Amino acid sequence: MSTPVKSSPETLGTRTIGSLLVEYSVPAVIASVATSLYNIIDSIFIGRGVGAMAIAGLAITFPLMNLVIAFCMLIAVGGAVLSSISLGQNNLSRATDVVNNVMSLCLIHSIVVGGLGLLFLDDILTLFGATPETIPYAREFMQVILLGTPISFVFIGLNNILRATGYPRKAMISALLSVVVNVILAPILIFKVGWGIRGAAVATVCGQFTAFIWVLTHFLSRKSYVHLTRGNAWLKWSIIKRIYAIGLSPFLMNVCACFVVVFINRALLDYGGAQSNLAVGAYGILNRTTMFFVMIVFGVTQGMQPILGYNYGAGKMDRVKRTLKTGVWIGVGVCSVGWIITEAFPNAVSSLFTIDPTLIAIARRGFRIYFVLYPLVGCQVVIQNFFQSIGHPKYSIFLSLTRQLLFLIPFLLWMPRLWGVDGVWTSMAASDVLAFFLALGLLLFSMSSHSKMFRKAPQTVTQK
Repeated sequence: MSTPVKSSPETLGTRTIGSLLVEYSVPAVIASVATSLYNIIDSIFIGRGVGAMAIAGLAITFPLMNLVIAFCMLIAVGGAVLSSISLGQNNLSRATDVVNNVMSLCLIHSIVVGGLGLLFLDDILTLFGATPETIPYAREFMQVILLGTPISFVFIGLNNILRATGYPRKAMISALLSVVVNVILAPILIFKVGWGIRGAAVATVCGQFTAFIWVLTHFLSRKSYVHLTRGNAWLKWSIIKRIYAIGLSPFLMNVCACFVVVFINRALLDYGGAQSNLAVGAYGILNRTTMFFVMIVFGVTQGMQPILGYNYGAGKMDRVKRTLKTGVWIGVGVCSVGWIITEAFPNAVSSLFTIDPTLIAIARRGFRIYFVLYPLVGCQVVIQNFFQSIGHPKYSIFLSLTRQLLFLIPFLLWMPRLWGVDGVWTSMAASDVLAFFLALGLLLFSMSSHSKMFRKAPQTVTQK
């Protein structure tokens, strides 16, 4: 019989925090690193196999990718948090309802989002900064990705539930399956078959399909602790409403990221002069690199989520605080490593993606400016995801919106006017610093004697 790793979810409230973080975060980190690596490897294959302009075309797809994934994370994160809180309150039936609803919502969202994306693809890419030189690459890549949205949505949605309901190793394996298939197929389809950037997209979808089969098999099995059950609710408004409420934070974060990237691309095109397309490509290199380290931190927060959700639902606030403190130190440590690597070896990092000397020089300058205070990002990311994990999405939404809308976009409107492309990199660094201080202040306030957050668990899930 298949059981959650080592024991049932009840051990989330009894075992030591350190051992739980190792058990839950290490698989999540491995999965996140693997996902980041195949994004990086895709970019390397595209940059070296298709050219520098293809890297710029790939960077143009980032806003649309963020927008698509926003509608997936709205369900995936909300469902994961709600299922772990339900298990913390010993409500297995409600946790099963959550899984059913996540499956239904993933299919509905993917069909709507993928269909609309394909219908208006060229218009969207042009709006997001595509030029006549870059739009063919961006179009070829996104056509395949959008056709595969039902596969990717169900895989991501159920994989988050898989981890939250006590199967972190299975969740890790599903991510690794996706990566391995993608890394094997990408060079074959790009170089041997000659499909170029479209081959990279096909390899990505094939990898996700393999993981989709793995995850779906788990949730169709009655041996799984929580599984898809015909007799439970599949579309229940009270559950959908809570999934949306909790998932609203990552949804808005990704939507904001979409529009922020548009502002970044536009600023680079406006102030990059004759090398504007290459400046966009340099941002693509920076984006892939920073996301590698941020995804490691996200892996840590994904491992923290079931621990935080269960113990918060059970009213064990001391364990919640210990989990948070450990996560913050890990997040700062991870981003400190990223700071050291990018500040010390910017040329080496840039050269992984391209052999174009101009593109390398622009990216090197970006690394030196943007990553100057990067360790602070790790703390901010952990705190933002902490509020989401304990069922207080308003705080997480507030932190996400202020970082991207209140800080970054205004900086992008005036700093490039003063310093050109350097102003774009400075805007990103400055907004991260302000977001760190805001997140730290909000956390300290929530833990103060004036706040009830750490004295009483939210009544988000009622007993049946």
